[in-house]
Amino acid sequence: MRQPTFFIPHGAGPCFFMDWTRGPADTWDKTAAWLKSLVVDLPEPPRAVLVVSGHWEAGAFTVGAAERPELIFDYRGFPEHTYRLEFDPPGSPGLASEVVARLQAAGLPAASDARRGYDHGVFVPLKVALPKFDIPVVQMSLQGDLDPALHLAAGRALAPLRDEGVLIIGSGMSWHNMRGFTPAFTAKSAAFDAWLARAVSEPQGREAILQAWDGAPYAREAHPREEHLAPLFVAAGAAAGEPGAAVFRDTVMDVVISGVRFG
Repeated sequence: MRQPTFFIPHGAGPCFFMDWTRGPADTWDKTAAWLKSLVVDLPEPPRAVLVVSGHWEAGAFTVGAAERPELIFDYRGFPEHTYRLEFDPPGSPGLASEVVARLQAAGLPAASDARRGYDHGVFVPLKVALPKFDIPVVQMSLQGDLDPALHLAAGRALAPLRDEGVLIIGSGMSWHNMRGFTPAFTAKSAAFDAWLARAVSEPQGREAILQAWDGAPYAREAHPREEHLAPLFVAAGAAAGEPGAAVFRDTVMDVVISGVRFG
């Protein structure tokens, strides 16, 4: 059965694996609960997961091809034990090669990297969603200029993988302003999130709406730089013409965040 695609909030650093002290202790509980349901609620178990993280940018779309990717602890200032987290699913050089081939066949710049590990945009949310570590996980980078049209095109090129049992996930945050997690931004985040929910729910014309995302209410306050939104473009492109919906929403650290399912 065809797999859906997702855009997920990956949280703040290793937030799901520590006593959260930067706000209420249950700040990330609803997000964690939704991530735990991600694979359980699929039509059938995926044979592999392809993740596009907001924490990897390259000159071309680059795909991790290590057989056993290591972890990249690319966060700072968190408890010592969070730098000893374990996440050890197999990689899939074969799937990585197929991803590169499909991107290149679509005329998109693409390469592989046999040494790249998983950054925290991958291992933190998937450690919640895939606790058994038994499904191959492959990570793909963003393209460095973050062009929405290019990332939507990448998604379209990768869409056939869904019929091969590959779950495509864009991992970022629907609101990502490091100075904007305060009550002063609550209403603004709600306005941007409402726009996002409308945008993803429009199968026809969705790509044009997303390409013009920076005209949305408070767009540049939501994303001073759009690397945490760009994974959404890939997930949307991989489900072009199919329904989409914001299926998760919560208020964390005084702002509204959401998760999206396509297909």
